[in-house]
Amino acid sequence: MDNKTALKAAYDAITDKKGENTQIIDISGVSVIADYFIVTNGNNVNQVKAIADNVEEELLKLGLSPRQIEGYGTASWILMDFGGIIVHVFSKEDRLFYDLERIWSDGKRITAEEI
Repeated sequence: MDNKTALKAAYDAITDKKGENTQIIDISGVSVIADYFIVTNGNNVNQVKAIADNVEEELLKLGLSPRQIEGYGTASWILMDFGGIIVHVFSKEDRLFYDLERIWSDGKRITAEEI
């Protein structure tokens, strides 16, 4: 499966559950761990879990299972590893604290229209 197809499906799944300030970062030029990060946040534990659940469900429809999911129990930062794409779903507070966008600022920001 093409990473861009999965990336678009993950982005749409996040949007469907009202993920906030969703950022897509192309890290293919700066890291070998994945091609893309998607970073978003929800307003509460239930929304964070709903976003993660929807991403997993939509990517499973495409035949893409997560290699690993971390943090679902506490739902302050859920990391979903789909190989070429890593989805980060944060609570607002943890997103500000960890500031992945700053840490991965060497990556290229892309818009949903560019997918």
